[in-house]
Amino acid sequence: MPVECGFFDEDSAQAMSANGERYDLIIGNNVLAHVPDIGRFVAGLPVVLGETGTVTMEFPHLMRLLEYAQFDTIYHEHFSYLSLGTVCTVFERYGLKIYDVEELPTHGGSLRIYAAHVEDPSHSTSGRVEEMLQRECDFGLRDMAVYRSFSQRASRIKLDTLSLLAELKRNNKKIMAFGAAAKGNTFINYCGIKRDIIDGVFDSNIHKQGLYLPGSLIPILSPDTLKEQRPDYLLILPWNLSREIAESASCIREWGGKFITCIPEVRVF
Repeated sequence: MPVECGFFDEDSAQAMSANGERYDLIIGNNVLAHVPDIGRFVAGLPVVLGETGTVTMEFPHLMRLLEYAQFDTIYHEHFSYLSLGTVCTVFERYGLKIYDVEELPTHGGSLRIYAAHVEDPSHSTSGRVEEMLQRECDFGLRDMAVYRSFSQRASRIKLDTLSLLAELKRNNKKIMAFGAAAKGNTFINYCGIKRDIIDGVFDSNIHKQGLYLPGSLIPILSPDTLKEQRPDYLLILPWNLSREIAESASCIREWGGKFITCIPEVRVF
């Protein structure tokens, strides 16, 4: 399969179309929210989409971000935080209609949309589209009060987290974390947590091991050292993978260790 490395936008799509490239299926999973100029990106899609083709895109759902106070997913790699309503508006502007939508559990709650040319009669619109648009409206995505409440909930989670960690440290407990990913680093720095609170963070990526989290300078360690470090509490930073991480690090139960997650609320288990 030929691979072309570069940025996709209206100009690159025109170049592809000039070479006769038209596609029955265009897939973009966790791409749309990362695009600096979403208009130019979407404008390129109909240029290379076949007459009866489908575009399918997957992205974290703004409604879930607000509902579960997922503020740690707000960082520089994400240029947009998308609802179905917003994506419908953008796609329609460039001649595409969204004819179906699915809810997915990935990243704490995502949407996968299916789109086609507006004039394409081969794809009838599913009732799930209107249903989701109504749910977004009922949730209050067009109401500023929802966004103000989100800010307040993020602040509460920060204070609850710091209160718990401070109490544990007062009781001479050893606290470490798992997952040196972007969302975890966002959370750590928002809360102002440093290495005087968390001794280290475990991560399976060998390219991160031996380095430090930006800002907090918490050292990144291999999970192979978990039994050697013997933390009393393990803060799971990628909360969307808490079940998998708790299973992989279940050895901490041998010495009475416990896990902590902080979103959507602080929980010890």
